[in-house]
Amino acid sequence: MFNKNFLIENTKTFFYALIIAIFIRSIIIQPFYIPSSSMEPNLLVGDRLFVSKYSFGYSKHSFPFSPPIFKGRIFFNEPKRGDVVVFKTPADNRTDYIKRLIGLPGDKIQFINSELYINDNIIFKNKTSNNDKIFCGKKIVDVFSFKEKLPNGYDYKTVYFKNGSFQNSDIFIVPKDNYFFLGDNRDCSKDSRYLSSVGYVHKDNLVGKAQFIFFSSDRSFGSIFYFWKWDQSIRFDRFFKKIR
Repeated sequence: MFNKNFLIENTKTFFYALIIAIFIRSIIIQPFYIPSSSMEPNLLVGDRLFVSKYSFGYSKHSFPFSPPIFKGRIFFNEPKRGDVVVFKTPADNRTDYIKRLIGLPGDKIQFINSELYINDNIIFKNKTSNNDKIFCGKKIVDVFSFKEKLPNGYDYKTVYFKNGSFQNSDIFIVPKDNYFFLGDNRDCSKDSRYLSSVGYVHKDNLVGKAQFIFFSSDRSFGSIFYFWKWDQSIRFDRFFKKIR
């Protein structure tokens, strides 16, 4: 016999659960998956991480499908150099990218002989290895590894190809209310250097700040449902790793 009350109560439960999930995802924290190698060695393909939505305040892009419920950004907090940030690409205002914030509004950014300059000051980088290998898409390439230090003292790992590294760029002047982002895998990243596809990112396009990895798996060893391969496919050492 059809139980009408049972259906109504379960529908209510599902509706309330959906509202709570949307609230948490929009206001507090949202999971993201890393699909590319542009942020290696700090973020690997297969990393799953949490991004805090409250870090920089809220815009329409804080919500699923970016509904035009209000203009601009409310409760705005200025991001800091070195923050790893998820944002909507200016090209379509839909695709999520994750990169490191390098340039603030008004900054002058330029690469000269593979050295990064901010406001005509060279950014210090200390070489940590001559013999590392890293992914660029499905290819494995030889890289030089560095620890790079920004003017505010924030440091992080970055890599440059041994062969064919990015050398020189135009001068980028970051517009008001915009930011300049780079991938840590410098020669394998589509980022703010490429004005036609990414370019400068307006503050309204910021989605949130990457906080920590909660799960990570290497799909080259097959599906995570192959439990007999978990010792190879699941990167247990990356669980709950704070993102720098």
